[in-house]
Amino acid sequence: MLDQLVEKSAVELRRLIGRKEISPVELLEASIARIEQVNPAINAMVALDLDRARDSARAAERAVLRGEALGPLHGLPLGVKDLSETAGLRTTFGSLLYKDHVPATDEAVVARMRAAGGIVLGKTNTPEFGAGANTRNRVYGATGNPFDPSLTAAGSSGGSAAAVALGMVPLASGSDMGGSLRTPAGFCGVVGLRPSPGLVPNDRRLTGWSPLSVDGPMARSVPDAALLLSAMASADAADPLAGPVDPASFAALPEIDLASLRVAVSEDLGFAPVDDGIRRTFQTRCGQFADLFGESVERDPELGDADRIFSVLRAEGFLANQVENVERSRDLLGMPVIANVEQALTFTYADRAKAHVEQTKLYRRIQILFREVDLLICPIASVSPFPHAQWAPEEINGEKLAHYFHWIALTYGLTLTGHPVVALPCGRDHKGLPFGIQIMGPRGGDRFVLGAAAALERAFAERAPLNRPIPDIARLAGAR
Repeated sequence: MLDQLVEKSAVELRRLIGRKEISPVELLEASIARIEQVNPAINAMVALDLDRARDSARAAERAVLRGEALGPLHGLPLGVKDLSETAGLRTTFGSLLYKDHVPATDEAVVARMRAAGGIVLGKTNTPEFGAGANTRNRVYGATGNPFDPSLTAAGSSGGSAAAVALGMVPLASGSDMGGSLRTPAGFCGVVGLRPSPGLVPNDRRLTGWSPLSVDGPMARSVPDAALLLSAMASADAADPLAGPVDPASFAALPEIDLASLRVAVSEDLGFAPVDDGIRRTFQTRCGQFADLFGESVERDPELGDADRIFSVLRAEGFLANQVENVERSRDLLGMPVIANVEQALTFTYADRAKAHVEQTKLYRRIQILFREVDLLICPIASVSPFPHAQWAPEEINGEKLAHYFHWIALTYGLTLTGHPVVALPCGRDHKGLPFGIQIMGPRGGDRFVLGAAAALERAFAERAPLNRPIPDIARLAGAR
């Protein structure tokens, strides 16, 4: 019975709680049992808040029995990425600098999830300060892939993706700058949304005017991700990019007729290095779903020198957040943080000015593209999951990469547009590992792209090669 509970969708679990057919206490204990069963094998959940979670579950049960008004996440266990501060629960940011840090208060997005009735069960693993697309750090170690624990779950939201994939929690928070939410979703076979900047406000981000870094939901289905988004979204003025929004609107997605849509598909966005096996997989998958759309055309977006633009703009954030840490405590920091700060220090004001100008040009070219198509679809990751002992791929198709993060060009290319992007599972790749696609929608079209992704998800469920891959729980149980 416990195993059956954690396999259900968040939407269904919330419905059953509201109908008094299951108890939040029962659901929480099922989640804890699944964590005990499989977490030792992959190390996704890294700090648990069991006593408080149990108290919250009992309070949630009493509220149901009293017939009180229930929030959209009422009684649902949540995983919170360890880059978000949680009151009374260890928050390390994956860094030895904060290995004993216990915040006094929740940051705003966590407070919103609790206010919606969610029960924070624990923190999910992340690389140090989110740097590096491989979830490993010197506080907690590495997070393994649910399909092979020796491989990476990617990052920086690897802990959240792996925990959701294995049913430890039905929902988890993630964050995304260059693909930190989407790449783990692709590697672990789950759904993630990189929302429009400002839709999920952040009251802690130092570079509040930058649209690069966003928080977003992770789940096993599109409706589940949308349910979590309905709690995360807000018009909080603490974030200068936040604007008017109706959070509840995301809990009921629009019905999208895929046959009415014109879609552009791109293997590499016109610039990204992509493994030949991934290209072949994407070509095959496109052939298996192209008939769902009114029209599907091969077309690369005009992203210009996206590598250079992203490198420079990304550097601003690292200087703002980490330069003092590198100067004062270099010996306590890992390679990705140091490498990013050192790269940032090589750029000039002229580099920064040019990058902002070129990103604006890129953005305006993308608006032209979306006058002609409704969606853009491309792969999530340029390679298959690789060993987590390796920081990052050094080459693709025999070509050496210029910087460690260039293997995530498929995701950071879309980051630069400022458009919403859904990461959707799409069968398995040439190595039998999870394969996913990115679905980018028009400016501000978060509900539309979620609705389209939900329609695709339903169609994929009826076509075996496109089904969401499911990890082997029995294989992981008892392993370390």
